[in-house]
Amino acid sequence: MSERSSITRRASMIAVAALGAVAITAASTLGASAETTLERAKKQGYIRVGFANEAPFAYATPDGKLTGEAPEVAKVVLKKLGISEVDGVLTEFGSLIPGLKAHRFDIIAAGMFVNPKRCQEIAFSEPSYGIGEAILVKQGNPKGIKDLASFAQQKDLKLAVMAGAVEGGYAKESGVGQSQLEVLPDQSSMLAAVESGRADGAALTALSIASMAKKGTGVESTPPFAEVAGKSVMGHGAFGFRKEDKDLLAAFNKELKAFIGTPEHLALVTPFGFGKGFLPTKTTAELCAGK
Repeated sequence: MSERSSITRRASMIAVAALGAVAITAASTLGASAETTLERAKKQGYIRVGFANEAPFAYATPDGKLTGEAPEVAKVVLKKLGISEVDGVLTEFGSLIPGLKAHRFDIIAAGMFVNPKRCQEIAFSEPSYGIGEAILVKQGNPKGIKDLASFAQQKDLKLAVMAGAVEGGYAKESGVGQSQLEVLPDQSSMLAAVESGRADGAALTALSIASMAKKGTGVESTPPFAEVAGKSVMGHGAFGFRKEDKDLLAAFNKELKAFIGTPEHLALVTPFGFGKGFLPTKTTAELCAGK
């Protein structure tokens, strides 16, 4: 059964419970309203996480299983908190933060990069990985694309970027014109744009591009790069939380920090392409401060 199905079934159960709650006393209602997201999740035994179908960070398998680096790490951490089940809510990347704030789900588990702008809207856990960037290009790289500067130097080239992701900003910082950008909703549409020639390249993290190259036809990845316009773009991914869910974030962070870098953690994420070379090198405080 798909992640969506389990969410739909639970939504119905919640609706029935809400109808029954009309009959309870005012005192009980006030008590229930004070319940935190962490307390509710522990009581129910499950929590909802938002993801954007971006392999290898977070994606759904053909049979509906939620997997990837972020969901698998989240499952381990949440289990230590007494939350045994994780339900995925598939969302376009650009809608993850609005979806979290609108309570469509309670955690963003999508490998989302921590940056100052996002830190103004939501709270982040400590990072679970660090990674550079790459470009998906046609097999043989006929346009000689090395990095984002290649698009700034060749104004006739088109670059596909994902809506809401950091690469659009990186492109502008590199001098790529707005008219050169194809802003697309997900990896599948980006891959299709390069395969068809509608875009000359697609920019994402090095692991995402490597995954897309494996799935695609007649495409390959450039070597990874970690600098844009003279600045480091070593991205660090973390889990997103609503700012008011302070107890959930604190409990999650405590277990996450104890888990990252352990043999158990490395064995879990290595199949997704992560490992010792992808451990975080900065704290969330540093990343939110733009350091």
